[in-house]
Formats: sequence, structure tokens, C-alpha cells
Amino acid sequence: MKFPLLVSALTLLLLPFTGMAHEYDSNRPDSHAPLGVMGEHTHDVKGGHHQHEGEVMFSYRFMRMEMDDNRIGTDTINDNQVFTGSGFPVAPTRMTMDMHMFGAMYAPNHKITLMGMLPRINLSMDHVVVPNGVRFTTKTGGFGDIKVAALYSLYKEGGHNIHLNAGISLPTGSIDQRGATPAAANGVLPYPMQLGSGTYDLMPGITYSGQSHLYSWGAQSIATIRLGENDEDYTLGNKLEMTGWVARKWNNTFSTSFRLAAQSWGNIDGADTRLQPIVPTAIASLRGGDRVDALIGLNYKMADFRLAAEVGMPVHQDLDGPQLETDWVATVGWQFNF
Repeated sequence: MKFPLLVSALTLLLLPFTGMAHEYDSNRPDSHAPLGVMGEHTHDVKGGHHQHEGEVMFSYRFMRMEMDDNRIGTDTINDNQVFTGSGFPVAPTRMTMDMHMFGAMYAPNHKITLMGMLPRINLSMDHVVVPNGVRFTTKTGGFGDIKVAALYSLYKEGGHNIHLNAGISLPTGSIDQRGATPAAANGVLPYPMQLGSGTYDLMPGITYSGQSHLYSWGAQSIATIRLGENDEDYTLGNKLEMTGWVARKWNNTFSTSFRLAAQSWGNIDGADTRLQPIVPTAIASLRGGDRVDALIGLNYKMADFRLAAEVGMPVHQDLDGPQLETDWVATVGWQFNF
């Protein structure tokens, strides 16, 4: 994935709207970004109904991601190729991730909005022992890494808003998840089946949003920078996420959106020596990659309550594999202000 190409695509996506600003209305259904974007707005935004400092927002999101088939680079391979081409006797065949995200936001003053997110994660991965065809499934579940952030408003003028995202991820998710496999009755599971990073991670970023009479739009860039090694002497790869969106207000309660989302993440530095290198998911040098998703969404707003949904699929994947490729991702949720 070449990020300059994505920047060009996002620029073309947003360019027709950037000169159509008016006074920002925070009471519109499209005043928030699509549901899959985190930390995309600050409180105390000027508009038809003012959001004042001291406002609190609670949110809940449910996200499901389905992964199926293995990929090396941009090419999909079958289970036998995982064995004959890469030498792994065990191949992952399918993975499902369900995540419940509980969030809260609070604005202590007109410049700063504080945000916290607590994820509850359930993971399931199917495997096949390629030489004999034996199939098995591993499952894990629990709370992931807690994320806290401060959103600092840089610019609010007309229909344009810019703010900084200053976040940190706390290592509250387990990196010691275990399960039964043909090789061990209670063995440590590979990296994708762990619930956290095991490290403190910085999450700096910047977000822009704009609004006209019928349309809203925005863009965000967030990095995840890992600090040090975890207790098992490895560090997950750094990540860069970029997204841009356009939404259309149809009436006072309903809007739809289109979004492009790209992410690039590195391979693992170091290794968990407890893992057996018989499956690609246990190899630290096979965890990096790039992905671009195209997503459609809708927002429904009534008073201080918002329902939203977003669904999409990759339009580009380039993975350091063999690695399971993503098929689709969907998010539904609600937000309540008071």
C-alpha cells in the first residue's frame, strides 16, 4: 500500500466540499463521523443547539470482523500452499473477532475533551493440520487494552473544525491466553489470539471535519507507537491509520456516509519464545501488512440519542504472509449525550 495514493484519493473525495462551509450545526444526524471513526469530534461545538463544556457522552459499539483464506502479498493461497510453499503443517483457515467497545467522553472546558474506551473481545480461529486433514478451533475472550485520550481543539471557524488526538493505550489486555491444540493441551496461543499488546502505546493524531448545508466530510490520521517490550520480550508492530469520509444529510434525523479507511502495520520485533513455529500466526516476521477498506454507513439521531451502523470490505490487502485476509467488517452502536 502506497499511502501517497490514499492521500490523493482522499483529497479528491473531499475537494468538492471544502469550500461549502457554513456555521457548524452539532444537532444534525451527520454532525458525528461514521461510527467506525474514534475520537472524531470534540464537545462544545458551536451550532443550532450548543454543546457546552461539562457535557458527557456515553457510547457502545459492537464490531464484527470476519477473516477467511490465507494471503501472501496480494495473492490468495490455499491450505496446501501454506504447507508445500511455506512449510507450515498447520494452517489457519478462518477467524472471527467480536468486540464490544464501551466509551465515555467529557469536556472539562471549551478546548479539551477527554475520552476513554474499554473493549471486550471474543476471538475464534479455525485451523487444519494439512498433512492429515484434522481440524480444530481455538477461542479466547476477555477485556483488551484500555485507551484514554485528550482531544484538543485547534481551530473552529464556520463549518471547519480541527483538533489534535493525544491518546495512550494501557496494557490491560492479556498476552497469556492459552488453549488446547494438537501440539499442547494448554499451550500459549499465537499472537492474533492475544487480547492486548502488553506495552504502553502512544496514539497521536489529528482530525479535520467540515460541514455544508447538506453535506459533511472529514479526515483523520492516527498512529500507534509501541513503547518498549512486553513481559514476553516482544513488541507488536507500529501502526498508521488514515481515513476520509463524506456524509449526506437527508432530513433532520437521518444521514448516510461513504468512507475510505487505510491502515499499515509492521511486523513484531522480538518473539514470544513459548510459541511453537508450526503455524504462520506464531511467526513474528509474518504479522505486518497494509489494508484499505471501503465502507458505507448511516446515522439516525433523535434528540440526544444517536443510532449508527457501518459495514465495509477491503478493496486492497498486501500481507506479510501466509496471513489470514479480511473478508468484511461491520459496526453497530449508539451514543447518548447529557
